[in-house]
Amino acid sequence: MRLLGLDPGLQRTGWGIIESEGNHLAFVADGVVKSDRMLSLAARLAQLYDGLIQVIERFTPDEAAVEETFLNRNPGSTLKLGQARGVVLLAPAQAGLPVHEYAAKTVKKALVGTGSADKDQVEMMVRTLLPGCIPTNADAADALGVAICHAHYRTTANRVATMGERR
Repeated sequence: MRLLGLDPGLQRTGWGIIESEGNHLAFVADGVVKSDRMLSLAARLAQLYDGLIQVIERFTPDEAAVEETFLNRNPGSTLKLGQARGVVLLAPAQAGLPVHEYAAKTVKKALVGTGSADKDQVEMMVRTLLPGCIPTNADAADALGVAICHAHYRTTANRVATMGERR
């Protein structure tokens, strides 16, 4: 199963692709889709969409997972981030992928064991769980963390469903 993790942002949206087979995880690729802050909001959102579609077409994931955003103190920034997140949800959905969402605390807990982990701890666990992976940057590391979180939750959900079928 090839999984796409996404960490939404208007300026930089991190993405990470992993392979998941049972409990085995393997790094495939990661990167960032950037938008040009000199362009209009609509043009920036189009850049994000186009970049994500290119990633999806190149790596052909089976499912996508997106980190939920948090509110920050600046309402304007929160609104723009929400619009970027909408595009990040739309691109894989338009490509026909199931899209799953995870709160940042859920991702951190799945990787580090605590929902209050910092970015360095998340990146260290990404490197530990995906041997040979050196994330492009913090946004890509976060996206890989989302993909890993989804892989763990998928495996657990599949085991529970299988146990229910046996009864």
